[in-house]
Amino acid sequence: MRRPSERRWVPLLHTLLPALALGLLLAAVFWRQPRAMSYFGVNLLLNVAIPIMFATLAQMMVLAVSDLDLSIGPFVSMVACIGAAVMPEQPLLAVLALVSAVAAYALAGAVIEWRQLPSIVVTLGLSFVWLGCAVLLLPTPGGTAPEWLRGAMRLKTPFVPLPIWVALLAALLGHVLVTRSAFGTLVRALGGNPAAVARAGWSLLRIRAGVYALAGLFGVCAGLMLVGQTTSADANIASRYTLVSIASVILGGGLFVGGVVSPVGAVIGAMTMTLAASFLTFLNIAPDWQIGMQGLILILVLGLRAGIDRLERRP
Repeated sequence: MRRPSERRWVPLLHTLLPALALGLLLAAVFWRQPRAMSYFGVNLLLNVAIPIMFATLAQMMVLAVSDLDLSIGPFVSMVACIGAAVMPEQPLLAVLALVSAVAAYALAGAVIEWRQLPSIVVTLGLSFVWLGCAVLLLPTPGGTAPEWLRGAMRLKTPFVPLPIWVALLAALLGHVLVTRSAFGTLVRALGGNPAAVARAGWSLLRIRAGVYALAGLFGVCAGLMLVGQTTSADANIASRYTLVSIASVILGGGLFVGGVVSPVGAVIGAMTMTLAASFLTFLNIAPDWQIGMQGLILILVLGLRAGIDRLERRP
C-alpha cells in the first residue's frame, strides 16, 4: 500500500490542471502564430474572454448551489441590447432596467426554492423572456455603445494587456466572495447539504435569492463589457455563452452537484475556452467544426481530471 506522502502531488496536479491546460493552449497558439507573442497579440487573443469571464462567474454562482442556469446567454444578450439601445440616450432608464433585471433573477431564485422547482426548467423559461425583451429592444442588429463604455474596453493598461488585469480582478473577486466570505460559506453549504443549513436556522430562500441576484449582477457586467467591445448589439449576440459558461466552470474544477466550485479555475476555464477557439481558427478549421473541436478539448481535460481523481481515491 502506498503511503499518503507518496501521492501528495496528486491533489496539487488536480488544482493546477486548468492552468496547465491554459498554458499548453497558449504555447500552441504562440507556436502556430509567433506574432501573437506580444502585448497587442495577447490583447487580441484574450479580449473576447472578458465578458465570458463574468458570464462564467454568473454560472458558477448558480452551480455552487447545485443548480444550472440555461438563461445566462440570452440574459447577457438582453443587457447588451439595453446598453446599445437605451443607455446612450436614456442612461437612468437603462440603469432602472438593469436593476429590474437583477431583481427578476433574484425572484427566480426565490421561486425555485419556495416551490422546489427544477432550476433547468425555470431558467429555460427565463431564457425566452430575456430573448423576447432583447428582440423588442433591437429587432435588428444595431445601436451604439456609450462612449465611456467603449473607452473603458479599449484602455491600454501598463505591463500587461487589459484582459489579464480583468482576469486577475475577476478571479480575486470570485475567490473572496465564494471562499472567504460568510455568504460564500453558506452558498457552498446550500449546494452540498441544504438540510444542515436549514437546521442551523438560515433561510434557504434568502440564500438562493441572493445567489441568483449575484449571478444577475455578473451577467450585467458581462453584457455591458460585451457591448463596449462590439460597440453595437443584437438579440443573439451572446447566445453561445450559456454552454461556454457551463463548460468553463466544469473545466475550472467545478462539479454539477455538491457545492464544489473554483472561482480562479472558472476564470482560467473561460480563458482556455476562448484560446481554444483562437487556436482552431489558426489551424484553418471551419467554424462549423470548431464547436465540436472545443468539445473534444473539454472532454480531454475532463478525462485527465477523472484519471487524477481515481489516483487520489486509490488506497
